Amino acid sequence: MAPAAHPSNGDSTRGLDTAESRTWQDPRVAAVLEVLGGAASDEVAARWAVDQAVLDRWVAVFVEAGTAQVLNRPDAQALAHRERFLAAFTMEMRTPLAVAMGWSDLLAAGDLAPRSFLRTAERLQESLTTLGDRLIDVELLVAAAMGGLRIERRDVCARDVLALPGMEVIGGSGPDTRLHVDPELFTRVVADLWEASALEPAPRARRVEVQVIEPWVEVRVVREAEPIDPDVLKAIFEPFASDNLHSGVAIGLYLARALTVAHGGTIGLDQDDRQAVIWVRVPRRPPPPAQVRPIEPVAAHDNGGAR
Repeated sequence: MAPAAHPSNGDSTRGLDTAESRTWQDPRVAAVLEVLGGAASDEVAARWAVDQAVLDRWVAVFVEAGTAQVLNRPDAQALAHRERFLAAFTMEMRTPLAVAMGWSDLLAAGDLAPRSFLRTAERLQESLTTLGDRLIDVELLVAAAMGGLRIERRDVCARDVLALPGMEVIGGSGPDTRLHVDPELFTRVVADLWEASALEPAPRARRVEVQVIEPWVEVRVVREAEPIDPDVLKAIFEPFASDNLHSGVAIGLYLARALTVAHGGTIGLDQDDRQAVIWVRVPRRPPPPAQVRPIEPVAAHDNGGAR
């Protein structure tokens, strides 16, 4: 796939959690523990403003991970993902790095005409920018996989996170719709959806729609075109997959899905013979704060002065 027009503020650690910034109980864990404690999952999902299917998946992963730890059993899926990740990382880095090295070699040769020198420098800068974007993608993927993704939600206008080149927002509730998301990370999600909507066969037209479906806000990228091949559709949602049609799919929409799940939302695609709709759905309102119980202090017992 072509490089996504990802926003960048020059800080590659944006969206990454650190040990210092973590609280001892994540809201997602609190929701899972409520379900494991006997609460109805649909009621917990509504209370925490998260899609029930996402919550059910969190519970399943929580139980499977705990079981694997108790039995000291390696996670076969995690091992497979690691191998695919390394392959995808190599493929994502190889092309922009090779292009950058090529333009760099031309500049180092020193025999370019002044007009060609400027154009070569511009292309080198474009290649390095693409390489930087890919590195940030990889950092976010690793952070999402390791539970170190930091979401900083704010109340924003849809137009502020949908302002991408060539993107037109029409239909639905419109660009003035309010969302409660991390602006930078959610813009990356929409950029990946917009990029995926340009897959072959080339679309006749593309547009974005925003719709409020309580308690969610749904952003839809509508693509008017012949159907996308099923193998390609499967590849763009699989982690680090590559289809057999050489479309260039590697990370695909896997990062977009990881960022969406971190927002408590879902992502999907609907397609018929005339058009495809790639959509992302996030809670319209922020989740309630985690109910964290204070840790009880350990009582000091008098044992006759022994230490």
